Amino acid sequence: MPVPIPSPFTPGALPHVLVGRVRERTRMGDLLARVTTFGELAGPPVVLHAPRGLGKTSLLRDTEDRARELGFVTAWVACAKGSPMLTELASSVRRALVEAEVLDDRSTKRVLESIAVEFAIFGVSLSTEFATAPAGAELPPAAIGGMERVLHEAAVAVRARGGAGLLVLIDELHAAPYAELGVLLNVLQNLAGRRAENPLAVMTAGLPSTPEMIMRAATFGERSEFIGLERFDEADSRRVLEEPAGAASVGWARAALDAGLAIADGNPYLLQLVGDSTWQAAGPEAGDVLELDDVDAGSDGMRGQLAAMCRARWDSASELEQAFLSAMAEYADEIVPRDHIATTMGRESRAISVPRARLIDRGVIEAAGRGRLRFTLPGMGAWIREFQAG
Repeated sequence: MPVPIPSPFTPGALPHVLVGRVRERTRMGDLLARVTTFGELAGPPVVLHAPRGLGKTSLLRDTEDRARELGFVTAWVACAKGSPMLTELASSVRRALVEAEVLDDRSTKRVLESIAVEFAIFGVSLSTEFATAPAGAELPPAAIGGMERVLHEAAVAVRARGGAGLLVLIDELHAAPYAELGVLLNVLQNLAGRRAENPLAVMTAGLPSTPEMIMRAATFGERSEFIGLERFDEADSRRVLEEPAGAASVGWARAALDAGLAIADGNPYLLQLVGDSTWQAAGPEAGDVLELDDVDAGSDGMRGQLAAMCRARWDSASELEQAFLSAMAEYADEIVPRDHIATTMGRESRAISVPRARLIDRGVIEAAGRGRLRFTLPGMGAWIREFQAG
């Protein structure tokens, strides 16, 4: 009896075959190569920014995997609102060094432990008091110096033991407290002044509001390397569906592939959702071809997941923001002119700037040309129309 082939599509996780993002992957690989070759700081922090579902985390994970193959020790932090970023970063660096057995030498271990403990103690106060300070507030030298020592000593220790260096990856950067982000930016600025002494790379990801947040946290934050991610074009979208299936000796019928592409509209997360739902419905074996009927059979699961995502975004919106979203949905087209939204809401165009900015910051909508907007989640306009009609 044939053994079912596990789905190669896992929504929200790194695909078995990572496709697309060639330019971004090349750039991040070049920065890693600088550390590997010269033993120096890769450059300013990389900041991937895009709405949810466009593969920021997957790209960071892919970079982490490639870095480990090159001999990097990697430290991962996922920011969360209300949680201190810097103490978690210090702890993550510490764990990474222990797991990589970089801290075998007792003297090095003792130095790094004392730095991490000292900083963690300070960080408790930071998270409850200083993290609520407004952007531009004076930064405590102890925090900057402590974090600077943690990253410098860790990176040097990795290199001294024969590794390439230290790679720090920070996801959900938009959730970090302004003050702690300011500390981190100052730390990296200081380390850049001794570039040749710091075999280190820092790569981050966040929502569309992240670049503005960085520049508010520190004026020189504008020197960060900002990389915006867009939806996949048709060629890469096809590869997202075809290559993972092909690796399992399963194909796609043309009609099924076209239907899946239309549903996802270039959104990497939805492409994975389409692939997984179709796969689960078909239960293919090696040599099979996924048909249009399989896409249709898996559509109920897809609709349920999409509805849950749309509902979560709708519920998190204020009353004014919901009115804005309703006006967008009423246009019944993907690209919505801003003038239409203002007219439908009975307001002047300038009067809708605040809800527009908030929705863009949270990654619910995005600019689609001058004076035009669209939902970042394909199908949300249709969901709003159905929700309000029901």
